[in-house]
Amino acid sequence: MKASLVADAGPGVAGAPATVARQDLSVDSIRALYVQTPASLAGNLVGMLLLTSVYWKLASPAALAAWLGVGSVLWLLRLAHYLRFLRQPDADDATLQRWRGSWRALVLAQGTMWGVAAWLFWGLGTPYHLVVLILTVVSYCLGSVQLLATQPRVFGAFISLVLIPTIVRIATDTSQPWAIELAVVLTLLFGLTLLMARTYGSALGRAIALKRRTDELAAQLRVEAGIAEEARRAAEAASRAKTQFFAAASHDLRQPLHAMGLFAEALRQKSRDPEVAALVNSINESVDALEGLFGELLDITRIDTGGVDVNPAPVRMRDLFGRLRLHFEPIAFEKGLMLSFRGEQHVAHADPVLLERVLRNLVSNAIRYSDDGGVLVSCRLRSTPAGPRLLLQVWDSGIGISAASLPRIFDEFFQAQSNRPLEAHHRKGLGLGLAIVKRLTALMETDVTVRSRPGHGTVFSLLVPVGKAPRAVEGPLPSDAKVPLGLTLQGRLIAVVEDEAAVREGLVVLLQAWGARVVAFDTVEGVRSWLAGASAEAPDLLLVDYRLPQGTTGIDALVAIRARWAPQRLPAIVITGSSLGGHEDEAVQHDYHLLIKPVLPNKLRAMIAFKLGVRAIGG
Repeated sequence: MKASLVADAGPGVAGAPATVARQDLSVDSIRALYVQTPASLAGNLVGMLLLTSVYWKLASPAALAAWLGVGSVLWLLRLAHYLRFLRQPDADDATLQRWRGSWRALVLAQGTMWGVAAWLFWGLGTPYHLVVLILTVVSYCLGSVQLLATQPRVFGAFISLVLIPTIVRIATDTSQPWAIELAVVLTLLFGLTLLMARTYGSALGRAIALKRRTDELAAQLRVEAGIAEEARRAAEAASRAKTQFFAAASHDLRQPLHAMGLFAEALRQKSRDPEVAALVNSINESVDALEGLFGELLDITRIDTGGVDVNPAPVRMRDLFGRLRLHFEPIAFEKGLMLSFRGEQHVAHADPVLLERVLRNLVSNAIRYSDDGGVLVSCRLRSTPAGPRLLLQVWDSGIGISAASLPRIFDEFFQAQSNRPLEAHHRKGLGLGLAIVKRLTALMETDVTVRSRPGHGTVFSLLVPVGKAPRAVEGPLPSDAKVPLGLTLQGRLIAVVEDEAAVREGLVVLLQAWGARVVAFDTVEGVRSWLAGASAEAPDLLLVDYRLPQGTTGIDALVAIRARWAPQRLPAIVITGSSLGGHEDEAVQHDYHLLIKPVLPNKLRAMIAFKLGVRAIGG
């Protein structure tokens, strides 16, 4: 049986890919037989009805009835065979092999029936009747090419059973002078039909082989796609784990750095020795540099892992510039630079967090690389082919960027080279700040450009859509608040909530060195116990850590303290070691300012002065 199956697959299968099993091709060819059975049954039925109608009055009634009865029984058996296949379309290969045996027998029996028809009906009637008989038999043979092309042995037997009796019957008819010539023509048609069936079978065999190969490749592709999907999920999980690791490592490493900066400043307050002051300055610069490294690494990791969402909304430039001024004005003042803002009346339509991060990086770079003059942040309305846009620019009067470095300044880990040696504070960071700017602006579907003249300064520019001012916006922060570097907190009471002992102690020592009275707690429960006592006094400022023990946060401490002295809105500063963001909505809701550890003493001093100044103005 196996040998016959291989042979029946057709000569075209030999050229099929080696991975395609011939047994599988044979099964596919069996299914193809059943798919074409309706056309074959229709052809048989038309042929039987045609010959019956033509020879109804010419042939012997008994012979015609017998031929028609046998043909009808065979036709009905083949129909039942086909209906069985329809009821079991997913029959296994072994069942299909068994069905093919009976299918072959029925096909060969029908071939015999048509060969007998030539003996029964030849010579009856006029030449018209002979032509109908010949055309019907030949058409039936040609029509079977498509059905049996993949079964060369069955086709050979079938066409022999049909045509050989016909040729013999015509050749032996001595009553017709052209009988021999007609027999020769039918013999040639017999050979051509065999050749045509062989060619068609070869093509169909290749088509079946290609289909099988396609199915195998599709199955393999599904498997590989599943593997790739699993690998993608694993990669995403690894990326999330990496981001979480950076966040956790950043948080944990920021704590001792934060404490170190506080203790160093407390040491400066207690000692007037110039050498000690120089050491404290060096410590603070190192802490500041490390904080920048943590922030850059975490930002680039979040962007690369798709952890940054873009949510455009109206952004009042007055509020944004106010936050930038609050953050950078003490730093610019310390370097003797003028920090200016223009165009505060405009409203942009952009992601507020991403836009602020972009401007923070650009302003930070501008201050870092400028030793005199100033930094200008401007916002102006511009007409573009896409409509009106806001042109945001950050100008500086710094050392500039050489023409050779300009094409690469947005690359990761690239730091521009200047015509003059860079100072230590110019070389801070990993060279990721502008790479982060480039990626964030790409997420915002805009671009950042740069122009620079070495020795004169640099300007970075980006375009953002114009927005509509929201109907209800909280009053802007005072933009003209100056930072008193000689801050004194004499008589002020500050409540500190910090679970890290070293950080808490550093804050207490530093605040006391600035003249403040301090009450310090390490948990929210400690705060509540203090509030329950009769000696509790309303603090002038709340200074709390965000992450506290037992699943609580600094927000819980703020709510508890403010509830005790309602309706006063006690000013608050929240300090956190996590730079993943997400605190902006809480900051607005609970009215506090956020600082990221490590907080250098001058930044903390500037923020405290600002918060106490706001409270004093408010009454």
